[in-house]
Amino acid sequence: MDHEAAGTQVSGDSNPALNRTPGPLAGIRVIDFTTARSGPTCTRQLADLGADVIRVVRPDGIDDDDSDEWNLQRNKRSIIVDLKKEEGMEIIRRLVAKADVVVENWRPAVKYRLGIGPDVLLELNPRLIYGSISGFGQDGPYADRPGLDQVVQGMGGLMSVTGPPGSGPWRAGIAITDSATGTFLAEGILAALLARERSGKGQWVHTSLLEVMVNLLDFQAARWLIDGDVPKQVGNQHPTLPAMAMFQTADGYLNVAVQSNFKRFFHLIGQEGLASDNRFNDAPARRQNRDALHELLKQSFLSRTTEDWISLLSAEFPCGPVLSIEEVFQDPQVRGLHLTETVRRASGEQIEVLRLPLTFSATPAHIRSGPRRAGAETCDVLLELGIESEEIERLTSAGVVVGKFGD
Repeated sequence: MDHEAAGTQVSGDSNPALNRTPGPLAGIRVIDFTTARSGPTCTRQLADLGADVIRVVRPDGIDDDDSDEWNLQRNKRSIIVDLKKEEGMEIIRRLVAKADVVVENWRPAVKYRLGIGPDVLLELNPRLIYGSISGFGQDGPYADRPGLDQVVQGMGGLMSVTGPPGSGPWRAGIAITDSATGTFLAEGILAALLARERSGKGQWVHTSLLEVMVNLLDFQAARWLIDGDVPKQVGNQHPTLPAMAMFQTADGYLNVAVQSNFKRFFHLIGQEGLASDNRFNDAPARRQNRDALHELLKQSFLSRTTEDWISLLSAEFPCGPVLSIEEVFQDPQVRGLHLTETVRRASGEQIEVLRLPLTFSATPAHIRSGPRRAGAETCDVLLELGIESEEIERLTSAGVVVGKFGD
């Protein structure tokens, strides 16, 4: 069956093999009930890896062709089914019986209210991997609250360690908990699929925005849990290491990290005397006097351009410019990594979309289609379930499904 989006084309000019080679998850069928960002991020990753993702859209679902739809909903098929009707739920049960994975990000109680919780669906299909995302977890005092990225950035501690010292909480500039939670759940689903190869049995895998946000605190969490140290805002400096920070240059900004060989570093920036300064001649002294060191380095970095410093330092010390989003996609290394693919909208307009940032030597992930019109594959999928065309027309007339032949 042709899964290409109606009126959209995916160009394989940059790498023709991408459109010919099945992805690593080819043959895996995913039923996608997700909305917003975290859930669609998970299912997009599975779709990019080659899974047949069937997106279940409500009858009142919004049908967009905007940039974020290309970002989140590409490579998926789309059906419209009314989950409030029993005949609609029967279609879902038939879909699930033949599926490998179900993904949802409703509030925890919703799936049980609909009658398609993991207990019911795993009994129907014991090999099913049931993936769930929630705001705050499947149980606990906040379980039934709605959750979203910025709220959880605050509750998970990220905003307390982001931004200049004493400036009050700052959010990260991206929807970090949404994106990371979708990625963690995709990882869990892949692990559960592998476990199924050994056991023959499916299982329920779930996570939440709050769980992932706290996990992303990483060494900042370890500082509190193990050392009893409450991390604070330190702006663009590293939280614990001196000489790892952002510095203003003569024409911009530079991130630089010095972890060893300080004598050589001081020589390169024209500050040889710092190597013999008792405040900076060993690691404990540099940590104790990091503010004084930082002030001296600030003055040094103002003497040259960002490009001059990169030419001088990059062979020995990690460093790089601070780029705008526009500049990121003009950077020669980013361009050389081919992080985007060229696709065409129905109008013929060419656009660039981010690819999955994984490279496979034999089974590449790739973009097969853009976002599908809501319900574009309803009839196709029902036919795959063995439902006759006359019955599909009856279900359509009854409002159980939305779609038409030839979409």
